[in-house]
Amino acid sequence: MTLLKPSDKSETIEDEISAVTHFPVNFSIFSLARSHHRIAGQLLREAGLYPGQELVLMQLWHRDSQSQNDLTKSLRLDHSTIAKSVRRLETSGLVSCNRSEVDKRVTIVSLTQEGRDIETRVDQAWRKLEEITTEHLSAEEKVQFAVLAKKIAANLEK
Repeated sequence: MTLLKPSDKSETIEDEISAVTHFPVNFSIFSLARSHHRIAGQLLREAGLYPGQELVLMQLWHRDSQSQNDLTKSLRLDHSTIAKSVRRLETSGLVSCNRSEVDKRVTIVSLTQEGRDIETRVDQAWRKLEEITTEHLSAEEKVQFAVLAKKIAANLEK
């Protein structure tokens, strides 16, 4: 697989964007998220997934047969995002949706055998993404990054 690399032109764009100077943390987060999402998309496409769908599957691999509401809470995403991901996963044959026996208003999302079988491919994609993302970081820098990212996320969640 060939991963897209930034062109020489995009490497000089930071000199041209005033956001880099005026809002360095915001621009760094934006730039990091955009690049990470692009590479994740490339790796996940090989498994037939869109970015974000793997997170729903990971939750179900951890604990199968969850309500859409539980997935929404655990992944900290809005209901419409989860509903769209679940609908696509169901169309792909990776999950099934059924009404709860206890409360018919609740939709229970469960893995299909095909959904269980894709776990290794998704795990490999995330391992590769982790490798690419942290290639030139020391073990200490990885820990520092995770700590800082959690602090920033907590600030944004307030």
